Amino acid sequence: MELGLNDKIALVTGSTKGIGKAIAIELAQEGVNVLVNGRDREEVERTVEEIKTRFPATAPRGAAADLTDKEQREALFEMHPDIDILVNNMGIYELMRYEDADDEVWDTYFQTNVLAANALTRHYLPKMLEKAYGRVIFIASEEAVMPSGQMPQYAMTKSMLLSLAKSLSKLTVGTEVTVNTIMPGPTLSEKVQAIIAGMYPGENLSFSEKEKKFMDANLPQSEIRRFIKPMEIGRLAAFVCSPYASAFKGSPIRMDGGMVPTIY
Repeated sequence: MELGLNDKIALVTGSTKGIGKAIAIELAQEGVNVLVNGRDREEVERTVEEIKTRFPATAPRGAAADLTDKEQREALFEMHPDIDILVNNMGIYELMRYEDADDEVWDTYFQTNVLAANALTRHYLPKMLEKAYGRVIFIASEEAVMPSGQMPQYAMTKSMLLSLAKSLSKLTVGTEVTVNTIMPGPTLSEKVQAIIAGMYPGENLSFSEKEKKFMDANLPQSEIRRFIKPMEIGRLAAFVCSPYASAFKGSPIRMDGGMVPTIY
């Protein structure tokens, strides 16, 4: 399906690996000129070259920056002052007991998962409103609506993104600007893939067999019995960025593999 995104400019944060990279690739496949972001400048440039090689009709560029650092954000704004699409994907997570999360941990998660995304949106959203066109997507998690209790510091930040997106959507009335949230379930990132591949030593199992065995034991509520592929989330994000998704306004869009048991 042609998504009508040719020559749009998109900043995808945290896009050198995982979900962010998958979104950047799927947008580039639709003709979008992607700004690749990450803290490691070499990783950013490698990703830019990969996208340019795969999609030579596009003009990907590097946007290396630590987005939790105000000075580096300001430098990014000077270099890339105007975009059509902002995908706030950057985030951190880890399993952690509540009693082990001190004030420094809470502050780090709040700064990284919420305030950095808010700062980017605060800069770019007004410009989109001036043009009456643009897309802002926050990447949340099923933890936003169904906290497992295994990482409360992470779940809290993802719930906040749902509220922020809904509030900001109220500013877009009567325009072709949308602000939405995508909530992926457990996803097969590079890190997860390596962990699963190294499990069950001594058993002659294919990767898909290991994956299913892990899901059955640890995430039995999943209805797909596998991790979600980053590409699947990337394709969904590309559609939400398209002109055909204008009716999504402040929407929490779930792609959780059936993890969340509620009907809404």
